[in-house]
Amino acid sequence: MKFKIAHGCGRGLCHGACGRQDRQLNTYDWLYDVPGNTDRTDLVEVQFKNTRKGYYHNVNNIELKKGDIVAVEANPGHDIGVVTLTGELVKLQIKKANLKSADDIKRIYRIAKPVDMDKYHEAKSREHATMIQSRQIAKDLGLQMKIGDVEYQGDGNKAIFYYIADERVDFRQLIKVLAETFHVRIEMKQIGARQEAGRIGGTGPCGRELCCATWMKNFVSVSTNAARIQDISLNPQKLAGMCAKLKCCLNYEADDYVEARRSMPSKEIVLQTKDSDHYLVKSDILTGLVTYSTDKNTMSNVETISFDRAHHIIEMNKHGEKPLSLTENGKPKKESRPADLLAEADISRFDKSRKKKRNNASRNRNNRQPNGGNRQQGNAAQNRNKDSVRETAQQPKKTETSPKQE
Repeated sequence: MKFKIAHGCGRGLCHGACGRQDRQLNTYDWLYDVPGNTDRTDLVEVQFKNTRKGYYHNVNNIELKKGDIVAVEANPGHDIGVVTLTGELVKLQIKKANLKSADDIKRIYRIAKPVDMDKYHEAKSREHATMIQSRQIAKDLGLQMKIGDVEYQGDGNKAIFYYIADERVDFRQLIKVLAETFHVRIEMKQIGARQEAGRIGGTGPCGRELCCATWMKNFVSVSTNAARIQDISLNPQKLAGMCAKLKCCLNYEADDYVEARRSMPSKEIVLQTKDSDHYLVKSDILTGLVTYSTDKNTMSNVETISFDRAHHIIEMNKHGEKPLSLTENGKPKKESRPADLLAEADISRFDKSRKKKRNNASRNRNNRQPNGGNRQQGNAAQNRNKDSVRETAQQPKKTETSPKQE
């Protein structure tokens, strides 16, 4: 059986159960191959620009698959979106979205026609210019808000303005000015910094796409307590994400650290041995190791033991017993003296290698002779020169006398 690439998306895992495609917050449909999955419910998940999703009834029983572009009911007019999920899993997605009212679930009209797509592309082409102009209008009105994104409806009759504001903003005058300027129905939606990062998207410091732009739908508050539990340094630059808020991934492993800390000995308990008392100065929760020091303020006579060994010593201290040391075998710890480099190490070891290099270089120069002479000829010439020098040195010197002496 040949592997089939999912149609309707660029990166699929099977024929229709898309994992991650060109749409954000996609859900892997692991019930796709179950017979009759799409017949059990007429609910369909449709996604629009960025992270906005909607749920609709397929009242006309249109045969839909993931990636189909459909025209859905809107107020007023219609909107254009992409089908991202069908079947039984849509019911679970509705529960996550907290859609309790049946009025929130509208109808799917039809598969988008070429005329619908022309209006859709025309409306989308105006979004960026509208956002820039609306920012200037809000600035002229003196409103403390930031318009982060603008989304036009598929038929161009409505525009949604997503804005961020720290305080409550009275934008009634802004809506009037925007309606007169763009001649569309205006809807204002306030979002947080995390929602804005999810809509824009990007790459996190881990090298992967932002969680808020790929799979996260509900944002849980993140506090610095999650960083303290995991012994992470409270550096705002490292703890902050692309949205300038604390990273959502700080909460991912916080529960595991809380569970692991229950087996860790308390910092206030002092371990007593026959040689001295030991204070907890460092703990590694993942490896299950704790480090003790004989001084509460400095790292002196440091010893690292496991959680079980620490609890065993605590039980011994409760019964009035003291082990010889903190080690597992109970033997006293050997005294570790700092190494004396001047006494133990040879400080002239670097000079030896330098002398070897110098001798090798001089030997290579002697071996190289001009005009292609070989080594034997060079050695013979050197020997002849030495013999001639020796003969001249052995000959007696002649003394010259002056005529007056004769």
